[in-house]
Amino acid sequence: MPRKKPSDLKSSHHDAVVSEPVVTAEAPAEVHDVEISVPDSTGTTTRKVKLDLEVDTSIKDLGPNPYAKIIHLAKAFDQWRIFPRIFISTYIYLLYEVVIWYMELPGPTMEQSGLVSVVVGAGAAWFGLYTGSSKK
Repeated sequence: MPRKKPSDLKSSHHDAVVSEPVVTAEAPAEVHDVEISVPDSTGTTTRKVKLDLEVDTSIKDLGPNPYAKIIHLAKAFDQWRIFPRIFISTYIYLLYEVVIWYMELPGPTMEQSGLVSVVVGAGAAWFGLYTGSSKK
């Protein structure tokens, strides 16, 4: 059965069926059957139309990826884990400074003790995130 134009579907009978898939010899294609119910322009009737959808699934050779070197560098940079190491080093320095400052206080208050507790307690979270963020 030959393909019909959308204008031909309006003038034909209620159930227009196109059942033969058109596949070109150049590339393999997948054919999917799709049923669409479209309301008529007058709003009084609906018609069912069966369409054959042709999808080209052939692999196209686009040549070498121009971004391959940048992608390789990004993966290497991620493997080096520079940012997590910078963050953990900064935390170690901050922890050292806060503990030295706290030990030099003549009479620490509750607020100062709370600050040191928060900084020291954050170390467990930082260390857990650092060790748990490795590539699998």
